[in-house]
Amino acid sequence: MSAAETSPAQLLRAIARLEALERTLLALPGLDATHARGLLLSAANTLEAADVRPPGDGAQRTRDAPSAASSHHPPRHLRVFSDGASRGNPGPAGAGAVLALPSGEVVERLGLYLGRQTNNHAEYMGAIVGLRRAQALGAEEVDLVADSQLLIRQLGGRYQVKSATLRPLYEEARTLLASFRRHRLTHLPREENREADAMSNRAIDERLDGQPV
Repeated sequence: MSAAETSPAQLLRAIARLEALERTLLALPGLDATHARGLLLSAANTLEAADVRPPGDGAQRTRDAPSAASSHHPPRHLRVFSDGASRGNPGPAGAGAVLALPSGEVVERLGLYLGRQTNNHAEYMGAIVGLRRAQALGAEEVDLVADSQLLIRQLGGRYQVKSATLRPLYEEARTLLASFRRHRLTHLPREENREADAMSNRAIDERLDGQPV
């Protein structure tokens, strides 16, 4: 990617992921690194959300829940069902997420084509795509639900992250979770996560770009 193709949101995410932020923390007493990264990611999500709004429309509309999308009040609590697929492991991969209200009403469905990646990479990206969008929608509380035991147990601190390639994704997911007032991690059987699984596979088939569909 050239410098001209780099968006402000991508720049903010790279800073949040890669920079130590030591001078920033010294200049802002009381701010810790986790909160600072959460603020940077929130700003990145706000920029991306503004970019995808139709002209003259103050909110991103969805097909699944027009009442929720058209409301001026953001959803306070969202459930993020996430999944990832890799055909070959590594092979063509996709991340999927379904955002829903606690009542079960679907707010948005998301898919992101990842190119050639491993299944674990795709699982993490499914969570990140969903959490980014929940943050952009203004949610204060989030339940991350996935059928990957590795993902849930690593994010919950029960498993160590030994893979150098997964570490940056783990750090971003943890930072996103910390940006919410409250979060919960839930593992569920694969057969109960069919909608997120369908979105991860659709992302591969249709080369989806991470925007609501």
